[in-house]
Amino acid sequence: MHRMETLPEPGPQLVLRPFRALRLRESFVGAPVANRIFARPYRSAARRLQDWQRQRHIRLDDAPALYIHEYTSSGVSVRGLVGELDVTRAGSAVLPHEAVRLEQVAELAERMETIALNPAPILLMHRGTAALRTAVDLLTERRPDVAFSDPGGQHHRMWRIQDPDDVQLLGTLVAPSRAVIADGHHRYAAALELAEQRPGTEWEQTLVMLVDQADTPLQLGAIHRTVTGLTLETIASAAIRRGDDYRPHPNRREALAGLEHAMVLHDGESWATLHPHGLQLPVFALHEELLPAWGVDQDQVRHHHTAGQALARARDGVAILLPAPSFEQVATAARAGRPFPQKATSFQPKPHLGALMRDLRT
Repeated sequence: MHRMETLPEPGPQLVLRPFRALRLRESFVGAPVANRIFARPYRSAARRLQDWQRQRHIRLDDAPALYIHEYTSSGVSVRGLVGELDVTRAGSAVLPHEAVRLEQVAELAERMETIALNPAPILLMHRGTAALRTAVDLLTERRPDVAFSDPGGQHHRMWRIQDPDDVQLLGTLVAPSRAVIADGHHRYAAALELAEQRPGTEWEQTLVMLVDQADTPLQLGAIHRTVTGLTLETIASAAIRRGDDYRPHPNRREALAGLEHAMVLHDGESWATLHPHGLQLPVFALHEELLPAWGVDQDQVRHHHTAGQALARARDGVAILLPAPSFEQVATAARAGRPFPQKATSFQPKPHLGALMRDLRT
């Protein structure tokens, strides 16, 4: 591939750099044993890391590289570009779409500094250009440098990109992108905090995986809710006052048929759908308008990653199944600086822990 000569552009950019990857032995990736290295006490993580390297449970690659990492889980393949992102240059080129809790960010920053390790890349998503997709396709025509199936059922293929011309080309094509954080909001906020506290150090970079939603997209789902102590009667009464579209349904099938555009409600016996008044996305309407209208406190709300989990808890109150937003809706909200409520979206599949890591001491 040919070198693309360009002058640096001012303003926020995705500056992605090669790094020396740490990789868990293949039989450990995604397995419960992988969590041991990151367990408490965090101050012992460095020693555990050295022990595992000595025992050859962890391998440090010989030279820095960008990585194209393709992983397949339950028939869904995702391919992303993995490297060190300069967070001091990123600015508005990396947009969060969910709110974070400041106390959790501070705690995570302290933990990250203690273990001095990025155990997994922060997942970023964007719509890449045709030129970037062509470059990635050409670079993955050869046999992968690493290929294996892990104990958790994911199949991994990795290509190391070390040729300076290829690294520069990918960097040039990626730089003008605008990415949205898919997974790792608190880690990214903690990385920004550490970069500010430790200027001129390795903390100005963090490990990311950039996924092209126009190529091999992450699957976007909703995170559902149950509200203890809530009744369908309360919701129906509030709907009359507010002008919401509340509709009872005779069975599960008819109610779930409306999930693409409306909330599905279940109290363990009865079914209903609710389309909030106005133009807000349902998850915004739920947290900003409906929960206050129903007299619900936040400590009554529980989160569930699957509809089945939420419905199983419906007898404690009301299960609220939410429609999944589209990538465009998430990106639009991020660009507008209007974060989704916490635990509103779920992006799947995520790469299993230990496939690619970054040691800040190397």
